[in-house]
Amino acid sequence: MKSKIRWGIVGPGKIAREFANDLIQVPDSELTAVGSRNKQRAKLFAETYQIPHIFDDYTKLFESDVVDVLYIATPHNFHKDLAIRAMQAGKHILCEKPLGINAKEVEEMITVAREEKVFLMEALWSRFNPTIKKVKALSDNGELGTLKYVNADFAFYALDRPMESRLFNLDLAGGTILDIGIYPVFLAYLFLGKPERIEAISNFNEIGTEIQTSIIFQYKDAQAILNSSFVNTSRMSAEIGGTDGNVTLEPRFHETQGYQIKTVQKNEKVLLPTVGKGYTYEIIEVNKCLRENKLESSLWSHLNSMELITLLDSVREKSGVRFPFEN
Repeated sequence: MKSKIRWGIVGPGKIAREFANDLIQVPDSELTAVGSRNKQRAKLFAETYQIPHIFDDYTKLFESDVVDVLYIATPHNFHKDLAIRAMQAGKHILCEKPLGINAKEVEEMITVAREEKVFLMEALWSRFNPTIKKVKALSDNGELGTLKYVNADFAFYALDRPMESRLFNLDLAGGTILDIGIYPVFLAYLFLGKPERIEAISNFNEIGTEIQTSIIFQYKDAQAILNSSFVNTSRMSAEIGGTDGNVTLEPRFHETQGYQIKTVQKNEKVLLPTVGKGYTYEIIEVNKCLRENKLESSLWSHLNSMELITLLDSVREKSGVRFPFEN
């Protein structure tokens, strides 16, 4: 592996800009290429970040020798096709969440990654957030006792956006569950594992897009109460509760900068500011894995992505959410 790992970006939208801002703060990374179906959009992105190679043809980017790993930041429904094409061209992949629309897609992506012997990771950046890693360690060490409860919500008002928005477009897998509901579901899965039973109910807009969903994960001796919404704002904090104490993740919990812990022994607030917005930590993890010739991360593995999307599939089945292109 070269002294700097060469990154390319597929889909230069809003999230890609935030990612690029963080990537340039990771010393052993360099941003060498950008690809978009809109050449002017790619050119403007390249000018902003001094990227030397611009592609308006994804195949040419995938087959080029100017990148080691690609960050795919397109809408959800393009993830599988683009990632598979890139992996078959020998490129390592960090793919924005959700890795695929459903378990069938994710399974296919993982199969190709293993066949091609390339690295593949879902960009579940919250897993690498310093606060979430610290609180997970506290929980694993028993400081909260036996975990009994996770509460997390992710909401912002979006009904003032046009119906053509990516958020509502059913052909782009719009709706809250895959876009933002993934974060509360991830948190429950991280701390409590897979539930025994799932209940979910959704509200829909006039074109049939799911815009608000409430979820209960039922475990043998615990529960998770989760919510995602485009119809209201919320504090977007999260709480993990156990028999001996609880932790509140400072909002917004998926990119949290600290936590409050309350136990019999302590009541303290701990600040753990991120470098940049926080994408830096998943970038560091990818670089580390590539340098160690790993094909998946031990912190967020293929199995983790598979189990997460299976939970999201169950939530969608319970709440009646299905996309037009799904068989």
